[in-house]
Amino acid sequence: MTISDVAAETAPVSDVAAMKPRFPTTRRYAMTAPTFFTVEYAINPWMDTSTQVDVHLAMSQWETLRQTYKELGHTVELVEPVEGLPDMVYAANGGLLVNGKAVVANFAYPQRVPEAAAYAEWMTRHGFDPVETRHVNEGQGDLLVAGSIVLAGYGFRTDIRAHDEIAAAVGMPLVSIELVDPRFYHLDTALAVLDETTIAYYPPAFSEKSRLRLLELFPDAIEVATADAFVLGLNAVSDGLHVVHPAAATGFAEQLSEAGFEPIGVDLSELLKGGGSIKCCTLEVYS
Repeated sequence: MTISDVAAETAPVSDVAAMKPRFPTTRRYAMTAPTFFTVEYAINPWMDTSTQVDVHLAMSQWETLRQTYKELGHTVELVEPVEGLPDMVYAANGGLLVNGKAVVANFAYPQRVPEAAAYAEWMTRHGFDPVETRHVNEGQGDLLVAGSIVLAGYGFRTDIRAHDEIAAAVGMPLVSIELVDPRFYHLDTALAVLDETTIAYYPPAFSEKSRLRLLELFPDAIEVATADAFVLGLNAVSDGLHVVHPAAATGFAEQLSEAGFEPIGVDLSELLKGGGSIKCCTLEVYS
């Protein structure tokens, strides 16, 4: 265990963060059912082609997540799954929708490339004019809106050269954040935006320069322990008060409560076999 790991295990939530009031806002999400979900190739460290997938269980867990959002008062729209695209359930990777603008994904791996057309078609039908990037971008897997900025991951999937393209397309500044641990191949596997000024993150997943930048931007950041990070506990979705997170991340849930949030654990263990969880399955349409 490194020094960074120890720090992440023991770091308390700051008193300032714990005292801050939290308020929910109604959100709009898009999701794709895991109708064709399987693990038939390995493009991230979580995927094992010898692993058996229970599609019925995956569908049940996904439906629980969808119903959780609806019970919280959020809008959930459905993107039609496409046969032969098993990772399409990870809707967050489909693009970035913010400020009335849309950027569609340009996937790094050929197995996922056809998903872009399906998500672009959904965006167009819903009144967006999706922009394509020349360089690889994997949507909200690496592009997380935090108030007036977009935190933009790079290092494994999204090409840092796409950041300028995306900033121009959505009219918002992007802050480039470098990922250094292949287990956390997308930004949303190691960082969750909880509200406009609060994030939770796993420090060892980031370069030293990026860790310092995150702390500069978010001095009340919640540092999540290794045990919670390794169940993709940070692959979570927040409405500013309620934080829907992987149920196995029990330590993270306690930290959220201490900071004034209301954690809601949902089991997506079957979809974890593909390297994704709550946020991966949730494409947010930011206002």
